[in-house]
Amino acid sequence: METSTNVVHHEPWNKGKIVGQKAPFKVKDIWALRVRLQMEGRVRELALFNLGIDSKLRGCDLVSLKVRDVTHGDQVATRAIVMQHKTKRPVQFEITAVTREALQAWIKQASLRSDDFLFPSRLHESPHLGTRQYARILGHWVDELGLDRSEYGTHSMRRTKATLIYRRTKNLRAVQLLLGHSKLESTVRYLGIEVDDALEISEQTEI
Repeated sequence: METSTNVVHHEPWNKGKIVGQKAPFKVKDIWALRVRLQMEGRVRELALFNLGIDSKLRGCDLVSLKVRDVTHGDQVATRAIVMQHKTKRPVQFEITAVTREALQAWIKQASLRSDDFLFPSRLHESPHLGTRQYARILGHWVDELGLDRSEYGTHSMRRTKATLIYRRTKNLRAVQLLLGHSKLESTVRYLGIEVDDALEISEQTEI
């Protein structure tokens, strides 16, 4: 006796989507967006964008920052250290002059206090900006720059400065520390460094 079974075919989650590492932003794109946000008085977005580039933090760590994480007293600090949610390891980052200025303006405009989240959510169910909200904001930035959304994501922000530092210095260890990776191999994969490039670095390192 033959029996028939119904087989349910599930489409893979990534069907029709471009997956893989997201591209870092180019310097010209960074400045183009900074100028646009500044000219249009989009204070919160300018602070979010600049800090995202400087901090090289994962989206979940960036959106959950509190004012006290980036300030000393009533002034924005030049450096900060935070605990990463994913690895439970501390990571330090610099806060450049343009970012300090943007953060100071945002903190003042939003009347934020030390214990407040740096980027409060406009939705009642969340105390701070969520990663999905952050991704949507970034998507609009990508559109405004005339770039392809499929090639950019929140990790583009994390990779941008790290990639520039690596290209200029070839110092993988420095980039590893800045990204908060526990293994150098993770940094190599994250930056998309080719094997030949990694070998060239090794050959130039004398012990």
